[in-house]
Amino acid sequence: MASQTVSDPARPEQTARKHRSGVSAAAPPPRRSEAQERKSGQVFTVVSWLVLIVFAVLWLIPSLWAIKTSLTSNATAALGALPILTDWKLTLGSYGTLLAGGDIWNWYLASAITSVITVALTVIFGSMAAYALSRLRFRGRRAVFLAMVLGIMVPPQVLIVPVFAELNAVGLLNTYWAVILPQVPSVIAVFVFKQFFDGLPKEFEESARIDGASFWTIYRRIVLPLSKPVIAAMSIVTFVGVWNNLILPLFVLSNPKLMTIPVGLATVQGSFGQRLSDIQASSILGALPLVILFVIFQRRIVEGVAGSGLKG
Repeated sequence: MASQTVSDPARPEQTARKHRSGVSAAAPPPRRSEAQERKSGQVFTVVSWLVLIVFAVLWLIPSLWAIKTSLTSNATAALGALPILTDWKLTLGSYGTLLAGGDIWNWYLASAITSVITVALTVIFGSMAAYALSRLRFRGRRAVFLAMVLGIMVPPQVLIVPVFAELNAVGLLNTYWAVILPQVPSVIAVFVFKQFFDGLPKEFEESARIDGASFWTIYRRIVLPLSKPVIAAMSIVTFVGVWNNLILPLFVLSNPKLMTIPVGLATVQGSFGQRLSDIQASSILGALPLVILFVIFQRRIVEGVAGSGLKG
């Protein structure tokens, strides 16, 4: 019996397309050309730059407005937004008044003392606690770490009254220690340090332990030198947080000579009333050290956060 060939109605169409394009219809779709990929990358770059420019402008407008207001006389600033924009008779009178008054230098000194000491103690005790949680194996270690992480959910403002009562009981009110000690226990610092220590290779520590190094020696001579990026990042973040803290110093300090920058700025705003130029000048002077600090150490901040395991 002769074999019969069954005709496929779709085959003529596929054959015709193969003859027209030179590619089989069953073949996978061709890859995107380099020109198309380059064009797609350029479009993404343009969109990214546009988004960044928009956010930069939104961030710069209040800053530029504050600078312009601080360089305008108080009489002109009191008239409203339009006179501030149209008056270009710039003056440094507000800055001269604040710097000549002398109070802001006391605020700078108080903020510097409390911030530096708090940063040092936070880095020391935070890294020690984090290294113990990362390397030591003891019963309840995970429960301790979980309890510390849950502490992030407690707003610091809720603890103001208990902290005030404790400081009053030990006689530390109206001292720098009243501002420093409550801010030393930092859950964020312990968490970040632990994430970083978990990523460190253990070979160096094991070699040092074989050579007879103690746990403290390994921490001090091996782990801390390897942790410079995260130490720098946490130092800057802690410094900024302590420098900007208003609630705690406002409650525990009543001596004007011990006032920090945020508390001093609050008194300026309360006493100056409608002297908007003086208020804006005092705000800029208060934030200026932080801006300088960030500009100098911004690379350290990025490296420390990236190396802490918080890369997203």
